Amino acid sequence: MVCESLIREGVEHIFGIPGGAILPLYQVLPEYKKLKHILVRHEQGAAHAADGYARATGKAGVAFATSGPGTTNLVTGIMTAKMDSVPIVAITGQVGRPVIGTDAFQETDITGITLPITKHNYLVMDINDLGETIKEAFHIATTGRPGPVLVDIPKDILQGNGVFNYPENVNIPGYKPNTSVNQKQIKRACELIKKSKRPVLLAGHGIKISKAYDELLELAEKCQIPVINTLLGLSSFPANHFLYCGWPGMHGMAYSNLILDQSDLIIAVGMRFDDRITGNPDKFALASKKIHIDIDASEIGKIIHADVPIVSDAKIALSNLVKSVEEKTHVAWLNQIDRLKNNHPSLALRDTEKLLPQFIIKELHELTNGDSIIVTGVGQHQMWAAQHYTFNDKNKIITSGGAGAMGYEVPAALGAQIGRPNEMVWSIAGDGGFQMTMSELATISENNLPIKFAIINNGFLGMVRQWQELFYEKSYVSTSYKGIPDFVKLAEAFDIYALKVTDKTQVKPAILDAIKHDGPVLIDFIVESEENVYPFIPSGATVQDMMEEPSSQEIKQ
Repeated sequence: MVCESLIREGVEHIFGIPGGAILPLYQVLPEYKKLKHILVRHEQGAAHAADGYARATGKAGVAFATSGPGTTNLVTGIMTAKMDSVPIVAITGQVGRPVIGTDAFQETDITGITLPITKHNYLVMDINDLGETIKEAFHIATTGRPGPVLVDIPKDILQGNGVFNYPENVNIPGYKPNTSVNQKQIKRACELIKKSKRPVLLAGHGIKISKAYDELLELAEKCQIPVINTLLGLSSFPANHFLYCGWPGMHGMAYSNLILDQSDLIIAVGMRFDDRITGNPDKFALASKKIHIDIDASEIGKIIHADVPIVSDAKIALSNLVKSVEEKTHVAWLNQIDRLKNNHPSLALRDTEKLLPQFIIKELHELTNGDSIIVTGVGQHQMWAAQHYTFNDKNKIITSGGAGAMGYEVPAALGAQIGRPNEMVWSIAGDGGFQMTMSELATISENNLPIKFAIINNGFLGMVRQWQELFYEKSYVSTSYKGIPDFVKLAEAFDIYALKVTDKTQVKPAILDAIKHDGPVLIDFIVESEENVYPFIPSGATVQDMMEEPSSQEIKQ
């Protein structure tokens, strides 16, 4: 029943690890050739791989885990998917119904544990509900604001027989995702756009989820409105377009933050005014009115007041705006933005013989023609990747946003490569996060997935160290790694080709070597250990508190 349900949902790949409670399900997998199971090395890897697969393909990712520790190991990945609105369906085994509640071997209340971090979850107690439950799970995971759904199935149900009923459609009371848009609000938004002299489009992950790329571009060009992306919105608008103005926030471009601060209208689409963008919300972009478009009504007005709230799918709302809004030009505003970019350039590389992470990522961008899928973990390397690897094509960056989950970079790259096998996937990894899930190198090697790893190895938990330098008088408590493995030898133990780079002159040849190699490759870049990410707005601060890139005279060469 479970496998038939998955096939009817178009599932092709499953990430998971078997165990006692879910074993009956695994034993029938060989009968279903359309379902390719990827045996990961840790359930956290299964959840992150399903997440990376979902982001890369737009389809629901599927993870299997057994009861108890198997299910709890999924939790970080489920939470990551929830924070970033990623559709995954976790199917977990549970102890048999007769012993639920007795603290049986490997029993845990996973529906209770994941209640706050799933969009919805189920404990199946009647075998005849199984097909309909899985149908509902995929429907909920992939419609409206996407998110993770967990289906927990007791072992005796997996071993049982029943009537298989898989409905073509589901009708869930209380769950009616919005598929239209309020035309009065569209009219109000058009009026604000018409009156605005300094508008900006702030485009988030919702553009990619709803595939509203063309509509965003059409609106921007019709009204000559500059576009700023959120971190998760990167690669939803071409970075080589003259209206593109970077990304803002704690480590975004200085000019992007200043553009938002000086605008008189922010059209926020498919984003939730995360604290990493707003800083102190009481002082965020006070000169501007806000049009907020989001599929999730609970996000509108939650952090920042919306003068025109529009509860709608981004594609539908933008399509209506494009049809209704009048053409405009904003020559003076675009000239003002050009001056901001010139006066606050951000991201310039200083002249030094040291091996800097920024230099590596710029070289990677140039040598891959900016056309690779980039998967990152969380921390300094994530910010440098977002700053220096610019994206002209659609849906090219996969990264953990709201959860900030270290360890995401290895299994998510695995999932992305399986989802888009004909594209080159580069995982830009931190040495700290990489060590959290590096066991998935075995999965990558076993499946001969041609993922390329660029480890930015500074021997520190870099972002934490930066905070300790700036706010704790360089008191580096528990942020320096002394027992880092030789990543080259480690990769070779997994039968993965690997190189070590310690000098600027070695960067280009190493990257070209990795590109030419058919299988997976790991490059261990030994970089400057105490390099900082700039610009930087401290947590809870404002654009007025922004630390821009120090001049070369202020940095020891």
